[in-house]
Amino acid sequence: MSSILVLNGPNLNLLGSRETGIYGSATLEDIRQSCEACASGLNMALDWKQSNHEGSLVDAIQSAVGVHDGVILNAGAYTHTSIALTDAIRATRLPVVEVHLSNIFDREPFRAHSYISPVAIGIICGFGTVGYELAITALARHLEQAEQA
Repeated sequence: MSSILVLNGPNLNLLGSRETGIYGSATLEDIRQSCEACASGLNMALDWKQSNHEGSLVDAIQSAVGVHDGVILNAGAYTHTSIALTDAIRATRLPVVEVHLSNIFDREPFRAHSYISPVAIGIICGFGTVGYELAITALARHLEQAEQA
């Protein structure tokens, strides 16, 4: 059974009440529950974390080595600012799927740049909460293909 770390960055703890026109009305707990169901159907285990602190996210990525097979990362605003997260991903060599609820390319210009994308195996954005399930499915397939290679 593969294990995936789902890592959520700053302000995602406010989902359900934060800018619902952009992010929807689902809470982070709602998303976690749908991710658990999706992962279970793919015979995968999930570890779920959220932090508003960049260093805690870096620590979580580093601590995932040898524990998890890959990472789903919604770095929130750190997507556009954090070289530290990029370096952590690069250093661990874990496959990472970047996910965003909104279409970051259809928002403020600064959101179109991601420091995460160059070190991620893929990016899913603009599909709302289902983006997490798409990311889990994509990472599961990636891990399966890597196992067969």
